[in-house]
Amino acid sequence: QVQLVESGGGLVQAGGSLRLSCTTRTFSHYAMGWFRQAPGKAREFVAAVRLNGGSTNYAESVKGRFTISRDNAKNTVYLQMNSLKPEDTAVYYCAAASAPNLYPYWGQGTQVTVSS
Repeated sequence: QVQLVESGGGLVQAGGSLRLSCTTRTFSHYAMGWFRQAPGKAREFVAAVRLNGGSTNYAESVKGRFTISRDNAKNTVYLQMNSLKPEDTAVYYCAAASAPNLYPYWGQGTQVTVSS
């Protein structure tokens, strides 16, 4: 069974930074991604990285502020979040893809709160 463990969430002021981490036992997935869900809203895509090759893609709302990266040796994916805004407040989920845009494996989520 694939297990994903997120960490690094917390409370930060607007303009601040946080780094989320997601560790999994194996790194044999097609890609790893980050999603988020704000209260009363649907879950939305944030960023993803291909584990083979390292290509990345981002939601328009986070481009230029967030960076996704991977450490294959540690089976860990990171989401560096800079210039945070109150609208970034959400539960952030790590997910593993078995194919393009197919994410069957999810972590438990970590809360990110950005105060104004």
